[in-house]
Amino acid sequence: YVALIHYPVVNKNGDTIASAVTPMDLHDISRAAKTFGAAGVFAVTPLKDQQRLMETLMSHWTEGAGGVYNPKRREALSLVRVVPTLEDAGERIRLVHGREPVTVATAARRRDRVIGYAALKRKMADHRPYLLMFGTAWGMTDASIMAADEILAPIEGPGTYNHLSVRSAVSIILDRLLGGAGE
Repeated sequence: YVALIHYPVVNKNGDTIASAVTPMDLHDISRAAKTFGAAGVFAVTPLKDQQRLMETLMSHWTEGAGGVYNPKRREALSLVRVVPTLEDAGERIRLVHGREPVTVATAARRRDRVIGYAALKRKMADHRPYLLMFGTAWGMTDASIMAADEILAPIEGPGTYNHLSVRSAVSIILDRLLGGAGE
């Protein structure tokens, strides 16, 4: 599972905020999730207006004219569920699987306690439900990251610049964890 977290996240000053929904994130992340076989995507925000916006957008593509026009997008966006909190996402996973999901935080900065991609991929073979958490804006809060069961090593390029869009990060990480390249 993938969680796209809009709250609690931080802004560039480090303040805890609720970020606005970006429709392109929902489109691209659901398409990546479908491509790599993720069980679902949770869009997490407590803001009622943002929940309504996401539901309207998804309805257009899953039940409306957009779904008729583009069945592939309908198929991908059907994975998305809007929930007010990360706890609600965990509860939905528990209802399906009968057990707690292993929560995996992602972040652009290195942390003391991280797991590499190969090690996490091996762990994921245990067939437990896993919830990969991605923060919008400038990322998840430190408290949310530290509360996760695992913290995934950041995606790093050859230089010091490291500020990918969340949809790019999701695609790269899903490929590393669920893709078959290089095997």
